Amino acid sequence: MTSDFPAPPAETSLSTALASGAVVLDGGMSNQLESAGHDLSDELWSARLLAEQPDAITEAHLAYFEAGANVAITSSYQATFEGFAKRGIGHDEAARLLALSVELAQEAARQARDKGLAHPLWVAASVGPYGAMLADGSEYRGRYGLSVEELERFHRPRLEVLAAAAPDVFALETVPDADEAEALLRAVRGLGVPAWLSYSVAGGRTRAGQPLDEAFALAAESDEVIAVGVNCCAPEDVEAAVTTAARVTGKPVVVYPNSGEVWDAQARAWNGRSTFTAEQVLKWRESGARLIGGCCRVGPEAVASIARTLTSA
Repeated sequence: MTSDFPAPPAETSLSTALASGAVVLDGGMSNQLESAGHDLSDELWSARLLAEQPDAITEAHLAYFEAGANVAITSSYQATFEGFAKRGIGHDEAARLLALSVELAQEAARQARDKGLAHPLWVAASVGPYGAMLADGSEYRGRYGLSVEELERFHRPRLEVLAAAAPDVFALETVPDADEAEALLRAVRGLGVPAWLSYSVAGGRTRAGQPLDEAFALAAESDEVIAVGVNCCAPEDVEAAVTTAARVTGKPVVVYPNSGEVWDAQARAWNGRSTFTAEQVLKWRESGARLIGGCCRVGPEAVASIARTLTSA
């Protein structure tokens, strides 16, 4: 399976760009879709719109590109064969929807270029953790009771489909557990697509409780991994994690925290207040961060502020 959209113009690879400076990531897909009036109260979350309203996803990606993002992360975080099967969607259609998630981001990049956006644009195929498929908040806990081999078998089929759609990079994101990170690093081998590995953390540990230096070390020798870091965490947890990731791996660091509000999985609602500010990104960059953006509850306005802050600095 390949994308129906033409390849973007030849430009610097993302890994090369990271060697020379900071690259701006997009923000949260779900909050952008919700702000446009879409109901995401479903186990498939934003992945439901792949089947029902794909144009809405393209519009969300475009909003972030226009805000100054260089990288669009696809809406495939919660898109899995198992999750689609629960909704009566068969294997072939699920594969089509997974590929479509990449194609929609590629289409948004094409539209952005047609509008005259000159900054480089890349597409990152989101690969969420096993817990995202369960839709019960376990991606913030890990420890699913599955072996590394079982987790690798879960992830590999959709990685193969996503790779065939030709994204620029995999976003192995919101990983709560070093065991699952090991499985993902095995699963991406041989697919010909670079990846970043991004943990969800609390304090100085993964959500499953492993020390971050041990968790990051798994990616240090992986040729596929072009960046390692954290996402979907509190902004306050980022700076120490960036320092640790840079020290342990020697690779560029990726960071895209939440707004600072806290997700209540049972109520399916966000509580608290935002603590995310664009000024924080300068400290993160000084510590080694090169891929910088936002996750849940961080929208185009905040991404625009990040882009301005990094450009002016």
